[in-house]
Amino acid sequence: MADSNGTAMTAGSRARGIRATGRRRKGPTRRRRALTITLCALVSVVLLGGAGLGYVYFKLNGNLKGVDINAALGHDRPQNVDNGSMDILVMGSDSRAGKNGEYGRDEGGARSDTAMIVHVYKGHKKASVVSIPRDTMVKRPDCTKNGKSLPGSQRAMFNTAYEVGGPACAVKTVESISGIRMDHFIEVDFTGFKRLIDALGGVDITTTKPIDDNNSHLHLPAGKHTLNGENALGLVRTRHGVPGGDGSDLGRIQLQQTFVKALMNQVRNVGVLTNPAKLYDIADTATKAITTDTDLNSVGELTGLAKSLGAIGSENIDMVTLPVTYDPANPDRVVPLTRQGKQVWDALRQDRAIPKDAIKGSAGDQGGTGRYVK
Repeated sequence: MADSNGTAMTAGSRARGIRATGRRRKGPTRRRRALTITLCALVSVVLLGGAGLGYVYFKLNGNLKGVDINAALGHDRPQNVDNGSMDILVMGSDSRAGKNGEYGRDEGGARSDTAMIVHVYKGHKKASVVSIPRDTMVKRPDCTKNGKSLPGSQRAMFNTAYEVGGPACAVKTVESISGIRMDHFIEVDFTGFKRLIDALGGVDITTTKPIDDNNSHLHLPAGKHTLNGENALGLVRTRHGVPGGDGSDLGRIQLQQTFVKALMNQVRNVGVLTNPAKLYDIADTATKAITTDTDLNSVGELTGLAKSLGAIGSENIDMVTLPVTYDPANPDRVVPLTRQGKQVWDALRQDRAIPKDAIKGSAGDQGGTGRYVK
């Protein structure tokens, strides 16, 4: 997630002035776990399992929205390599339509506020997440939306792909940048994000520096906090309110990545087995919050994915930002570092860990919010 001016999330598992704490209750065993929810951006990936039968099943199934990415993109895509790994594009939408309008006005089209490529390694025991700053200048490919051809651009901000061509164009742009075929697409918007956090009972974080940002409506002293949905949204959108920060998209990515890990810790320890009403409320909220590709557009498919990823904890996730440097033509934009970016994409394509050298010297890993973390 990010603010109306735009951002994604940055390197490292921690963010400027924040450390993930999560709940300290003993989590349920895998055998007893009735609900698995994982949210990655904004992230936000929402997965649920064992949600119920009969009316409940059909009610939750009816909440889901799907986009047929495969039909939209056809065969002009990277090779689908079947090596046991999985790649999921997770996006946060900054549309100001409907109830999202309280966060400002847009120019008529949603943009990708947050973009994360989640690479799940063979065996599904660990994952890497690569955040793409929304202000990254990229070559946007030709796209099609509602049967209309949309010309590409040699130099466009990454987040405009979603704005002009919707999810399919965003996926095509990511695939053209990375050379990696996306197996799935998941999107969450502002309102759905807030409601999910509230349904979970909030998320615990610790700030080591005060955050004071009028733009994101967030004012937190240093210390421990349980963030409700409104404050959680403010946190992942803030980029001006942390002392010493540069006010950039890159710094906010660090906040987002730290929050994702705190959220994952919280989800793993939510006690719902003895509270069917809470379980249903979380499942109902989660399925309303997301839009997926049509291959995931059912409770059954989400359940299967949730079970396959159930062993991955926040400690088994490596989070980085696409290696970038500030754009000489516009310091408010960034451009990819070609050599380092190739290292990142080659590693994921070959199902290997991202080498540390790949992010060395990247603007996304210099200073920023990370230096305020204990």
